[in-house]
Amino acid sequence: MNRTNRVLALAAAASLAVLTACSSSSSSSAAGSGATASSSGTSSPNQASVSGVTLHVGDQAGTGAQALLTAAGLIGKLPFKVEWSDFTSGPPMLQAMGAGSVDIGGVGNAPPVFAAAGGSKIAIVGAYQANPLGSALLVPKGSPITSVAQLKGKRIAVAQGSSADYHLLTVLNKAGLSVHDVTLTYLQPAEGLAALSSGHVDAWDIWSPFIEQAEVQKNAKALVTGTGYGSPYSFAVASRAALADPAKAAAIKDYLALVAQAHAWATNHQSAWAAVWAKASGLPDTVMVKAASDDSSLAVPITPAVITSEQQVSDAFTKAGLIPVHVDFSQYAVTSFNDTASVGL
Repeated sequence: MNRTNRVLALAAAASLAVLTACSSSSSSSAAGSGATASSSGTSSPNQASVSGVTLHVGDQAGTGAQALLTAAGLIGKLPFKVEWSDFTSGPPMLQAMGAGSVDIGGVGNAPPVFAAAGGSKIAIVGAYQANPLGSALLVPKGSPITSVAQLKGKRIAVAQGSSADYHLLTVLNKAGLSVHDVTLTYLQPAEGLAALSSGHVDAWDIWSPFIEQAEVQKNAKALVTGTGYGSPYSFAVASRAALADPAKAAAIKDYLALVAQAHAWATNHQSAWAAVWAKASGLPDTVMVKAASDDSSLAVPITPAVITSEQQVSDAFTKAGLIPVHVDFSQYAVTSFNDTASVGL
């Protein structure tokens, strides 16, 4: 697949992503609407302006925002209604956002780059300092591969355009390899786990809680984690259309503040968070206790250093020929919500 077609392929999946999201949204919205209805007890100064807002929030097992807010006892404090939509990873979530069905959602470092390169009208509005143990390149049980250099000529599964895609790129580069020295097999998390377990691929780059699922349930081994690789940030991404709506922008500010508070709570209450996350993800406690520890993160302001880090992500994909255009990421960062990060400190 050439460079232009790679980005176009991501964009072409938007309609499928929207259909997938809609199929889960009806049930998650029905379950969450009662819990997320406007709360007269909230102290938010935006309550009057956002009480009639319905915010469309993208969620995924790797971020678990709905479960996180529930575990922290904060979901009932959202002073607006929420329709939750579940996605397998960040790229299809941002594809749905580009199609107008998602207002805000949490993703890793690479999805905003691919969305920007594809022309989507999005912006990063919140940043999170991630635990490097939340990323890993795995090999299956019994694999003779013990170093990254041994992956030359091998098949590696990864979710296209995801944070794992960037993590893998940096891992290969530091070992003196490029993406052209391996065969990339683009798979979503559930497919990646099956491919690794069955021997259809030699390695799998993935994030929590799927790292821990593979390690605990399939005895997979990590060649490397995120320590020294990838990017230390994940992001809350919003559509430009939502940001242009004053009421929705106010709701997004309330949402970011509560999510920041929930992340801080989870960092200090990992066992309680793991129990709720386990129920939401369908994974056992033995997996999620480790995932809650490995995947802990805290909200941070979108500083010039954060933007520079994301620019490095974008430039790396461009240099590797994996996106066809240069993206000036300073044009995709909105810092007016930075004060919400301090809520979680």
